[in-house]
Amino acid sequence: MKIQKNDTVIIIAGKDKGKKGKVRKALPVKERIIIEGLNLIKRHSKTKGKARQAGIIELEGPVHVSNVMVICNKCNKPARIGYRELEDGKRARYCHNCSEIMD
Repeated sequence: MKIQKNDTVIIIAGKDKGKKGKVRKALPVKERIIIEGLNLIKRHSKTKGKARQAGIIELEGPVHVSNVMVICNKCNKPARIGYRELEDGKRARYCHNCSEIMD
């Protein structure tokens, strides 16, 4: 999965199409990510002692990685991500638009 935690992404499909946010959590096994403040879902909860209050809680739901694009830090545009091998043998992500290293 080419999207990592703390990447800025834009949603390209679904109810929040066109909105930008920061990746809070990446779930690579399920190929989904959780974005701060987007794809809000409502959950009903009961009280569990004094720790949690009962009622309707809004949570951020997971979004499939195919429905988002990473925004490049350099060119500030949505971009596809590729991998390059550096001189020291490590792999680094790069932007297909401006060919700059993202990591």
